[in-house]
Amino acid sequence: MKLDPKSTKNAATRLKRARGQLEAVIRMLDEGADCEQVVTQLSAVSKAIDRAGYTLIATGMQQCMGATGAEKTRDDMNIERLEKLFLSLA
Repeated sequence: MKLDPKSTKNAATRLKRARGQLEAVIRMLDEGADCEQVVTQLSAVSKAIDRAGYTLIATGMQQCMGATGAEKTRDDMNIERLEKLFLSLA
């Protein structure tokens, strides 16, 4: 199943922000920043990436399930495969 770029715009935006945050974390490490601040920022990056992933999975599920409303989607992506994909982010 291919995702429509229009429907993934929000996830892409989140990932671009996360990239900026990650670059800031790397800079903090290079500059010897306080450990607690680095970990806090790293946690924020991780959550941003997770949210982008969940958004993509939800969008994909919506597109797949909206196609037929049945157990199988137009790409033969069944419920078990969607569940496995979703849980890979957990």
